[in-house]
Amino acid sequence: MSINRRTAIAVRSIGVASAATAIAVGVAGNAFACKISEFSASAACDNGKGSIQVIDKDYSHTPVTITVTQGQKDIGEQSGVIGSQAGVTVTFPVAWQPNTTYTVKVVKDSGGDVGTTSVTTPATPCETPTTTPAPPTSPASPTPSTTTPSTSATPTTTASAPAATPSSTASSSAPAVADTNAPSPAAGGSQNLAETGGGSNTGMIAGVAAAFVVAGGGAVFMLRRRKPAARH
Repeated sequence: MSINRRTAIAVRSIGVASAATAIAVGVAGNAFACKISEFSASAACDNGKGSIQVIDKDYSHTPVTITVTQGQKDIGEQSGVIGSQAGVTVTFPVAWQPNTTYTVKVVKDSGGDVGTTSVTTPATPCETPTTTPAPPTSPASPTPSTTTPSTSATPTTTASAPAATPSSTASSSAPAVADTNAPSPAAGGSQNLAETGGGSNTGMIAGVAAAFVVAGGGAVFMLRRRKPAARH
């Protein structure tokens, strides 16, 4: 075998090895490439606050820019995102509406489009849980019970007022009875004097009666003296 032939065989072997190495590197590069399948999006609701969450599971550590849009409206953008095999979550706050589709676009920061994905929000709206504490309004029923005693307390005060009124009328009626009783003895005394004859004319009547008694006694005395004289 000549030297030229050996050289040709050696060059050919080096070429085959280089090609195999290039193919292996290419396969490995494709295995670690940043792909859109490594990005997932979902709609979240936390205490009435909606958001779109994008999880980056690209373990090639390729910095990317994530953009979220809804139709022609830009929702948010985050650059310099580096994923991991466990997953890195990027949150975009938005008051999403039910059954609304959002588009997620991923681009390498070094240049190159990774791809796009989309997410549709649930049919149930994102509401605050403050509507559930509404049932505690039922304990407010004790409030009428407290107002009811307050109304019942009012009659007690009004009842005390009439109680004081009879006492005042009784005290006022006591002197009235005393006044009516005061003249009654005077009237009774005048009637008793009239019945017994001891009025203001009693002295005159007694004097006239005494005069008649004296006159009668004198007449009887004179008549008795005349009779003996007539006998002699």
